[in-house]
Amino acid sequence: MSASGSAPAGLDPRTDAVVLVAHGTVDELAELPEFLTNIRRGHAPPPDLLAEVKRRYEAIGGRSPLNAINRELARRLEERLGVPVRAANRLFRPYPKELLEPLAQAGARRIFVVPLAQHSASIYGDFVKKAAADAGLDLVIRAAANWGRMPELTEAFARSIAATLADVPAEARGRTTLVLTAHSLPVSIIEAGDPYETELRASAADVAARVRELVPGGFADHEVAFQSQGMSTGPGGRPMAWLGPDLRATLDTLRERGRTDVVIAPIGFLADHVEILYDLDIEARGWADERGIRLRRSASLNASDGLVDTLAAIVRHLASEEASGGE
Repeated sequence: MSASGSAPAGLDPRTDAVVLVAHGTVDELAELPEFLTNIRRGHAPPPDLLAEVKRRYEAIGGRSPLNAINRELARRLEERLGVPVRAANRLFRPYPKELLEPLAQAGARRIFVVPLAQHSASIYGDFVKKAAADAGLDLVIRAAANWGRMPELTEAFARSIAATLADVPAEARGRTTLVLTAHSLPVSIIEAGDPYETELRASAADVAARVRELVPGGFADHEVAFQSQGMSTGPGGRPMAWLGPDLRATLDTLRERGRTDVVIAPIGFLADHVEILYDLDIEARGWADERGIRLRRSASLNASDGLVDTLAAIVRHLASEEASGGE
């Protein structure tokens, strides 16, 4: 095995590697039926759902940039750590198994997994562990737990938001709300004990507090909203409630409050994808225009220095735990 750079203490480029795991997307529209079938746990998408998802991808240019961003993120992290880093997806190619097998063949014995879903990490880590077991690979897998409140991540989000607030005229800042968004989940998942909402709201408070330090008086207040909800009916046509408030309802509330400007910061996401480029930049912008609200969005972290710093800190922590015999 080889990797550029020299590995920090606790990492060995001959036997260690890192796998980043994202939700996934497609590179070609022709792959959408297979992708949606994976999302729907083996059930083919109905024609109207496929048509709507295709329309959204076409509206952002016919392709999501997510896979390319994650490959670049892996390349930059490999340079930083000096060990091989690969980018995989949970719900579409490349799947973890496709990357674990060649890593093992090249000499990898320890795999450090960093889920690119900071508030739902266990799902992704368990998926990689199962992939290794199913393939019969003799690998030690160490996966990061939820990392949405890491100081490095808070700082990266806050600096992106601060740069966006700089574009808000000084006279409008007292009428500006910072709306921090994340992907909605079915309420049933939260009621079953998933800490997603609690952790997300705590992360939002961390980020908003740091932004106030960076840009004193830069905004009036902040809100948390949940975006990109799924269908309102579940299996058998049963109603399905989603975590809220949603973004449209939040904009209604802000209009009633007399807010003229909104800065949306999608802190539940790390990189540009259809949930950002369509759901926020097209759909939410249209909702804001209808309500007479000027909407700005903070830039996604993508493969930025801030996210590379965060991921490097996670891997070093995992390696340190491994060296000290931690779980």
